[in-house]
Amino acid sequence: MKKTVKLKDGTKVLIKPLKIEDLNQSVRFFRALPEQDREYLRVDVTKREIVKKRILSIKPGKIVRLIAVLDKDIVADGALEFEFGTWKRHEAELRLIVAHPFQRKGLGTLMARELFAIAMHKKVEEIVVKFMKPQVGARKIMERMGFHQDAVLPNYVQDIKGIKHDLVIMRCDLNSLWQKLEDHITDSDWRRTR
Repeated sequence: MKKTVKLKDGTKVLIKPLKIEDLNQSVRFFRALPEQDREYLRVDVTKREIVKKRILSIKPGKIVRLIAVLDKDIVADGALEFEFGTWKRHEAELRLIVAHPFQRKGLGTLMARELFAIAMHKKVEEIVVKFMKPQVGARKIMERMGFHQDAVLPNYVQDIKGIKHDLVIMRCDLNSLWQKLEDHITDSDWRRTR
């Protein structure tokens, strides 16, 4: 699955699955992120061996990783992790990060849309997101998309510096989420870019 999409400013980017051939670009993408963006990531993706392990962990039916590419540079990275065969088989967890120069241009929404389409195809009912409490921007974006807070686990996770933070868990019904996303795209000037 490869797809070229047009951002609000007219820039065209390619959304495609992450492959081992993308290792060097992926390491560069994560290392170029501002420290405040990397601070709350689950693992230290500035380390090449961790990025390689992350790519090699992709398993059909279990983990989908998509990247957005412009001129051979990765500008966004997104993932869906499925729990098929477990008591959480009805849900998938979403993770998404967009490079600063591409934020507020619609790339995050377009990446999310592609990931949600994959989830719909796999008959997932709910999407779950998890983040640390200081990530206020992430929370606002998720609320606008229709996610609601399910739980806050006090001092449950540590950032890259070892500081403990509350873990916020949000969830959204995929059908409702898809409709909100379609409404957002229809109401914007993106209709002409499809």
